[in-house]
Amino acid sequence: MRKKELALEVIDRLKKEYPLAECTLDYDEAWKLLVSVRLAAQCTDARVNVVVEDLYAKYPDVNALAEATPEEIEEIVRPCGLGKSKARDISACMRILRDQYDSKVPEDFDALLSLPGVGRKSANLIMGDVFGKPAIVTDTHCIRLCNRIGLVDGIKEPKKVEMALWKIIPPEEGSDFCHRLVYHGREVCTARTKPYCDKCCLADICKKRI
Repeated sequence: MRKKELALEVIDRLKKEYPLAECTLDYDEAWKLLVSVRLAAQCTDARVNVVVEDLYAKYPDVNALAEATPEEIEEIVRPCGLGKSKARDISACMRILRDQYDSKVPEDFDALLSLPGVGRKSANLIMGDVFGKPAIVTDTHCIRLCNRIGLVDGIKEPKKVEMALWKIIPPEEGSDFCHRLVYHGREVCTARTKPYCDKCCLADICKKRI
């Protein structure tokens, strides 16, 4: 099976297995997703969702968070780990949104990439989830599963995985596909235990099993 055919089959099966494809970070405004995705680096989404409740209670909008010092932000976000660098990036990012973008998140990939602490993974997540644009989010689940399944061959660098997937994943499917990989990676094709291949909907087409 060629990679493009394999990709379409994987997409179809994961759709049936996980009908709802949603980001597991809680947010109701674009800037909150920007903050949460920065906090999620080397931290679980579940913990981030708890921590940001206190952050948003104290700083309910972009302007309020832009006024806060990095030290004040760090005091709240410390449980997410790497508190100093994350607080510094969030503070700088909110000030840029306030001063350059009328307190709104820019709807442009390169503009997002220029924000402190925002890499390709974060920018793609925002483009896909907030603005409904084609996006491929190469997080650790995506990279691990795509190599195991055989959609990419031994590629571990996030940008290279992203570029390889753009060639075989229909643009309109990319964002939801990546969310489904997260669900599948947590529940079935796990990283810290042996994968549960016996209950995997992809077992008969997965490179790891063939």
